[in-house]
Amino acid sequence: MDAREKELYKVTLIGTAVNAVLIVLKFIAGFVGRSSAMVADAVHSLSDFVTDIIVLVFVKIAGKPRDKSHDYGHGKFETFATMIIGFILVLAGIGLMINGIKLVIHSIKGNLLPEPTMLALSIAVVSIVSKEWLYRYTVKVGQKFNSQAVIANAWHHRSDAISSIGTLIGISGAMFLGAKWRILDPIAAIVVSLFIIKSGYDIMKPAIAELLEASLPEDEEQEILSLVKGVPGIGYVHNLRTRRIGNDIAVDLHAKMDGHLSLATAHELATEAENAIKKRFGENSIINIHMEPLRLPNPTDK
Repeated sequence: MDAREKELYKVTLIGTAVNAVLIVLKFIAGFVGRSSAMVADAVHSLSDFVTDIIVLVFVKIAGKPRDKSHDYGHGKFETFATMIIGFILVLAGIGLMINGIKLVIHSIKGNLLPEPTMLALSIAVVSIVSKEWLYRYTVKVGQKFNSQAVIANAWHHRSDAISSIGTLIGISGAMFLGAKWRILDPIAAIVVSLFIIKSGYDIMKPAIAELLEASLPEDEEQEILSLVKGVPGIGYVHNLRTRRIGNDIAVDLHAKMDGHLSLATAHELATEAENAIKKRFGENSIINIHMEPLRLPNPTDK
């Protein structure tokens, strides 16, 4: 296990332990403290716990080197894990919304909702503080090692903190504003569920694009072209194709050179271009450069 994998495992294990404790505390506070919002928050934390397990499994797989059955490595296993995390977030948000709507309708019909207790209020505060700290710690590690799945998991921690803020507001209103305001408890859960669904969508979108072989952003493709054109001896670059494989990129392009160059010299130029790309986008970048004799550029070429 390399240093990157160790750090990603460490931060995810810490998150898993914190989530496990919070799940137990929230369920207890929800049922004993008579707060439907806290029970919904506990369900959200449970989904967070599940995503931690997913990250632990897929980061290990993604870190495996290339093998006979995976010529381009295992990077997309991490992308797949990121998509699953986003999908779980969306499902959790929809579940919270449905539960909140049912309780609001129940209250509108004249049924008195139970009053939450101080236990539920206290656990909401504990959840906010611990999850916000966990978010900051996790996203820092994820950005350091450029792990999409860990960064996505960090945002799941943040969404859980936001969920607990909504829960805190709902519980506080239900406790201190009187019986008719107990409807704030499920209303808070509905509002928070919208943020959770949006967060899940934002996480899923780039992961799905990658799995569907979307090209790199235009600015990154232009940067790749500039790096290759910057190699003295390469006259023109065309037929650029790019995609992302987990945390790495794959690049295919055609580079035109003087047709009278020896094969060894042309290969040296191609290697120099590869090294320039790897220096910018990472040593594990997969680069294929097709060398061609120079001719005038075709305006329709990419």
